[in-house]
Amino acid sequence: MRVLIADDHDLLRDTLVLFLQSQGDIQTSTAADLAGACKLIETGEPYDLVLLDLNMPGMNGLEGLRRALALGDGQRVALLSGEATREIVEQALEAGAAGFVPKTLPAKSMVNAVKFMAMGEQYAPIDFMTAAEESPSHPLADKLTPRELQVLKGLTEGKSNKEIARDLEITEPTVKLHMKTLYRKVGAANRTQAALIAREAGLF
Repeated sequence: MRVLIADDHDLLRDTLVLFLQSQGDIQTSTAADLAGACKLIETGEPYDLVLLDLNMPGMNGLEGLRRALALGDGQRVALLSGEATREIVEQALEAGAAGFVPKTLPAKSMVNAVKFMAMGEQYAPIDFMTAAEESPSHPLADKLTPRELQVLKGLTEGKSNKEIARDLEITEPTVKLHMKTLYRKVGAANRTQAALIAREAGLF
């Protein structure tokens, strides 16, 4: 069984390789970004499964997944992520992904998931897919749309507009637009103030 692991975190990548190779029947290749993964898909022997980290360089959200799916003979591609939302996972599965593997999955479960997907099945952890979405019932949260809440959460995490746009798969101008309306709703003059108000209110 041949598996390609593409992730920009060396430690996670190497750990995964060790887990899989310890099975004895799994050969692994690695890449640190989408360009490297695509090159290996196009030049090497076919892989039984390609694991792509959702947030590594070159991915651009689900665009990277679609690109990888279209390469070669249309090999099986699964997403690997520590912070994907259920919505993103559902979109990935609809786009033809072989599955979704959370980085929090125990080693044994991860190996089983990889084997399961390589054999042609689609995998996504049941508990992840059925978990209730967190929707904070909060006076401040009630004023904001779900998207404005996501942008505000990004602000409290100190992320730039560019990072928030990438995480939410929207454009920077759209992020700025959401910021403008959420500033008005929470009574903030700038991003620092908005983040402070959200933190003081115990929103995140």
